[in-house]
Amino acid sequence: MPVKNAGLYLEDCITSIKNQTESNWELIAVNDGSIDNSETILHRFSRADERIKYLNNKGSGIIEALKYGYAESQGILIHRMDADDLMVPKKLALLKARLLEVGKGKVVTGKVEYFAAEGLNDGYLKYQNWLNELCDQETHWRELFKECVIASPNWLIHKSDFEKCGAFNSDGYPEDYDLVFRMFQSGLQVATVDTITHLWRDHKERSSRNDDNYGAYTFFEIKLRYFLALKYDNIRPLMVWGAGKKGKDLAKKLKENDIP
Repeated sequence: MPVKNAGLYLEDCITSIKNQTESNWELIAVNDGSIDNSETILHRFSRADERIKYLNNKGSGIIEALKYGYAESQGILIHRMDADDLMVPKKLALLKARLLEVGKGKVVTGKVEYFAAEGLNDGYLKYQNWLNELCDQETHWRELFKECVIASPNWLIHKSDFEKCGAFNSDGYPEDYDLVFRMFQSGLQVATVDTITHLWRDHKERSSRNDDNYGAYTFFEIKLRYFLALKYDNIRPLMVWGAGKKGKDLAKKLKENDIP
C-alpha cells in the first residue's frame, strides 16, 4: 500500500484492514515522502499489530513505492490497497476463496462502490457501474481498450502469476492500467466475485484528479502503445474514426510509427 499524505483517511483505511474476517494477512505500507501525519499513524499501527509493517520509500513516486513494498512482502497471494479507501469486512476472504476456487492463471476482482463526503459526479458513477457490469458478465478483456477494466486496489493474484506478468515493474503511468494490460498480455483470465468488495473514496486531493501522470493523454498514450503491441494487424487497413484533437494526435502518432 503506497501512502502519500493520506493522514485524513489513513486510520479508517487501516482499521478496515484490521477488521477483515480473513485474519491471515500482512500489510506492507510504504510511506512515499509524506509531509503530513501519515508516518506517525503508520508507526502507531505497526507497533500495535505485528502484521503491519511500514517502510519509507527509497525512491520517489507510486511505482517505486509499490516495487519496494512488494519486494518486502512474504505472502503467496498478492493484493494492492490504496491508503484513502476502505475494504468491506469480507473483502480478503471473498477474493481469496474465489482465487483458490479458480486456481492459478487467474486474477480475481470484485465490484466497487464510490463514496464521497461532497457527493459524486456522474462520471465516477458511470465508471463504477461499468466496472460492476464487467464483473457480472466477465467481459473485462473485451472492453480493455475503453478504460482500465480492473480497479487498481481491488484484485488478488497468485504471486507466481504476478511475477509472470512483471509485477509492479511498470515503465510509466498510469501504472494500474499498465499492469492490467500486462495481465492480459500474459494470458491471465479474469474471475469475479459477485458482490462489492472495495469502497473507493473520491476527494479533491486524489492523485487521479491532480497528478499529470493520470491525465487523459497518458491513458491515450498507453492505449496506443498496447494496441500496436497486441492488436494491430498490418495486413488489414487501419482507419482513424474521428477528426478531433485525439483523432489528429492518433493519426500523427501512427505516421510516426510508419503505419498508413
